[in-house]
Amino acid sequence: MKKHLIFLMMLVSISNSYAQKQQGTSAMGAQGFQGVAVYESKTSTPDMKSRFSGNREITPEMQKSIEERMKKMLEKTFILNFDKAASIYKEDEKLDAPGQNNGGFRMMSSMMGGGGTYYKNVKEKTFSVDKEFMGKEFLVKDTLPKLQWKLEGETKQIGGYTCYKATAVKQVARSDFRNFRQKKQEETKDAKDKKEEKTEDKKTNFMDDFEMPKEVNVTAWYAPEIPVNQGPEGYWGLPGLILEVSDDKTVILCSKIVLNSKEKAAIKAPTKGKVVTQKEYDEIVTTKMEEMQEQFKRGGSRPGIRIGN
Repeated sequence: MKKHLIFLMMLVSISNSYAQKQQGTSAMGAQGFQGVAVYESKTSTPDMKSRFSGNREITPEMQKSIEERMKKMLEKTFILNFDKAASIYKEDEKLDAPGQNNGGFRMMSSMMGGGGTYYKNVKEKTFSVDKEFMGKEFLVKDTLPKLQWKLEGETKQIGGYTCYKATAVKQVARSDFRNFRQKKQEETKDAKDKKEEKTEDKKTNFMDDFEMPKEVNVTAWYAPEIPVNQGPEGYWGLPGLILEVSDDKTVILCSKIVLNSKEKAAIKAPTKGKVVTQKEYDEIVTTKMEEMQEQFKRGGSRPGIRIGN
């Protein structure tokens, strides 16, 4: 009898401990569950100094200004509001100094992953994001890309959460200029001669030395303790919130998480802008950038910016 009593007491103790541990998880399953995560995004800066050398139109002051602007565009803070079905991911934008003309900067920031609201519905497997390009507003609506995640056994701690590693190969959107890579060019005599020819040309376009890959390797770290199928940007599809994700250029790391706050955010899809698919938007951006590049090489004025109807 005594043995049975001890066993019963142990069983009750284990049950109570398990119930306490599951309290947070059960709260997530309750109706109205919502969370907010803050992410810091940083993209490695391309080697601009070597690109500027020999270009007589770019002064040291201009070079410094461009590098500072590039750093600002490539280091961003984002807020992810999420529930079980959907999320919105938006840049925590800083106020610009008064009197500055930032139209072009906003466009470039958008091309570098910032600006707009990225909405994704993991239940319906769709996304929509509003983009500004060449003074025109677009609403990119499409099916969420399905990454073939490979779940690894490796773990690490992020903000007190045990996170598990997952890897995948992602197709690159041609309108995402964060993925530009410097071309690997062997320093042969012919290559050196071509460089010397370029330095004699005032209208040298340093973008000629960069290229866009078709795909990139991605590493993600997800927390099963937060069992939602969500993550920053277009990342999703893992059995837990993605707290860190990186390719060889950009790292996005979660710095803060708040679950079931009293203040709930409205998780709604953006509605403004001309509706296009991701492929259509990529074609619009790349076509216009190619036109601008050719115009620059010829030394002419800026091409027209009329896009669509």
